[in-house]
Amino acid sequence: MAQKTFEIRTNSRDEMIDVTDRVAEAVEASGLSEGVATVYVPHTTAGVTINENADPSVVHDVIAALDEAVPWRQGFYRHAEGNSAAHVKSSIVGAAQAVPFAGGRLTLGTWQAVFFCEFDGPRSRRFRVDVTGR
Repeated sequence: MAQKTFEIRTNSRDEMIDVTDRVAEAVEASGLSEGVATVYVPHTTAGVTINENADPSVVHDVIAALDEAVPWRQGFYRHAEGNSAAHVKSSIVGAAQAVPFAGGRLTLGTWQAVFFCEFDGPRSRRFRVDVTGR
């Protein structure tokens, strides 16, 4: 198994950043030809997802839909820090994704990308890629 941790800086409260190239970099650095790259976000107000990267409207729509489903409302949540909406969004999206690879290359679909999802930014964050296989 190989592991690589990446630092990332987010620029807004809600943001999706394409990190596919960094995941591919971790796979390449591992020297493995086939297996799974697990992308893990060790934060309770961020997440990781796989979705379309061809049309930027998709990222906008995902963020807008999450904001509609989980609004930032004063007095609704009990969490004292005031960022409960970010915690709920993180739980919905999830903290990890498994990305298969073959021939040393990610086997994502034509329009797919791996996105780091920020829900309580801007912040300095990190994510880890664990590569297993042969």
